[in-house]
Amino acid sequence: MTADNREITRRVFEEIWNNKKLDVIDELMAADYVHHDPQSPDVPSGIEGYKQFVSYYLNAFPDLHFTIEDEFAGGIPRTGRQFSVTGMTIARVRDGKFIESWGNWDALGLMQQLGVVPSEDRGRAA
Repeated sequence: MTADNREITRRVFEEIWNNKKLDVIDELMAADYVHHDPQSPDVPSGIEGYKQFVSYYLNAFPDLHFTIEDEFAGGIPRTGRQFSVTGMTIARVRDGKFIESWGNWDALGLMQQLGVVPSEDRGRAA
């Protein structure tokens, strides 16, 4: 991943997600951008689809904040609980814009922290 691509990725998370600047999507996402995330609602391809995707999560979790450590769920009422999840995003970048990305994150851990899915006792074998 080149330094330019790392900067674009950082801007997606810092400016769009953490600072909630949805207008930056116009600059960083390609018109034919495709988002792949099996744990999230389907959204159309393209810039407007990504804006819908971001808006969905920011509406559900208005104090959402991402911390980038390395570069590489709807339908429930708000709980007011804080949570922390791990995940990763792999992106294809062309001409300074995301053209496609794949997200994978700990959706089960999120649901357990929100109290939607019970947590198993540690030490219990599967």
